[in-house]
Amino acid sequence: MFHKLTKAAAALALTTGLVTPAMAELSGTMRIISDMSNPAPRAIIEGLASDFDAMHPDLTVEVEIVDRDAWKSQIRNALTANAPDVINWYAANRMAPFVGAGLFEDISDMYENGDLPGLDSVKGALTIDGKQWGVPYTYYQWGIYYREDIFKELGLSEPTTFDEEMANCQVIIDSGRKCYSIGSKFLWTAGGWFDYMNMRTNGFDFHMKLATGEASWTSDEVRATFANWRKLIDMGAFIDDHQTYSWQEALPFVVKGEATAYLIGNFAVPHLREAGLTDDQIDFYQFPKIGDHPMGEDAPTDTFHVASGAQNKEAARAFLQYVTSVDVQTAINGPDGLAQLPVNANASVADDEFIAQGFEMLSKNATGGIAQFFDRDFPAEMASVGMEGLQEFMVFPDNLDDILNRLEAARTRIYK
Repeated sequence: MFHKLTKAAAALALTTGLVTPAMAELSGTMRIISDMSNPAPRAIIEGLASDFDAMHPDLTVEVEIVDRDAWKSQIRNALTANAPDVINWYAANRMAPFVGAGLFEDISDMYENGDLPGLDSVKGALTIDGKQWGVPYTYYQWGIYYREDIFKELGLSEPTTFDEEMANCQVIIDSGRKCYSIGSKFLWTAGGWFDYMNMRTNGFDFHMKLATGEASWTSDEVRATFANWRKLIDMGAFIDDHQTYSWQEALPFVVKGEATAYLIGNFAVPHLREAGLTDDQIDFYQFPKIGDHPMGEDAPTDTFHVASGAQNKEAARAFLQYVTSVDVQTAINGPDGLAQLPVNANASVADDEFIAQGFEMLSKNATGGIAQFFDRDFPAEMASVGMEGLQEFMVFPDNLDDILNRLEAARTRIYK
């Protein structure tokens, strides 16, 4: 199905002018190295390569697929020795080491001259030092997934402010339920809560300054974030003993109605459906506003980049333009492809309630910026130390001063 879809997209691109005359004259060989090694993503990248090859008779497209986990340790060597033309990776701070080392090509001119329309909402995730270093090709939303039927039973509506969120939570607690399920055994879910509490309390720009080591963990701003978070902890909003559960093991609390909501990525929806909840029982809303800041969102984003050592940069740039075009974005992110969100705001989305809501939110109401999630935005060592502290805070909030001092000591050491 995917191959037919992208063939149709390619044909449409050729007839509607999405492919420029310069692109039509591509020649030589273009090499792609990709970590899209799981079956569905592999079909996507192989289909993209095949279709792009077919669009350009004088161009030969070669694809090398590497293991997703192995790629994390191989990418630097691949970019320095016989670099490919195109590689795939991740946005924001995860690309910073390769930008800093001069291994990714600056493609700011493509954004400036209109080669990449429809990417305004995700442009920031590919921006470092005011320049753009790649393109996104898929992402997915985070937000609050909740039991719509229980909200109706309790007379609650979706909150838009943190005060409304807490008022709802009190009603839920009074009904004998918990407000939120979470499984923090493997730490990263606590990172999601911090991301949203910090972006809503201090704004996206401050959150990114913290991620890049420019802001202090002992600052008044960070303390304000934890003070807001503690309001929920002190209310008893979270399930008990969440540090003993994985994120999947915490889902039954929502399924059974013992907790009404879960701050999580859209990947949780199939699990909720498989557990027996219908779309009449579950719904989604954007994490509510706290301070007067544009709304930033967590939306982990996968990306393509042109290697600075590429031999066929003209073809590589054309491929990036192709893969972000409306029709290709619609096809590869559809239900027969990645089943995620297209990054082009003009693309169409799958006929799925949550995909549609996520696309609307990220395309139109994420004006603060798109974050990549705690363990992608922060350097790996800082993310590890940080998430340990975040989980500890959720269990022992009185340890906050000690936690923040430890994280600040880690910041001064790691970013140096």
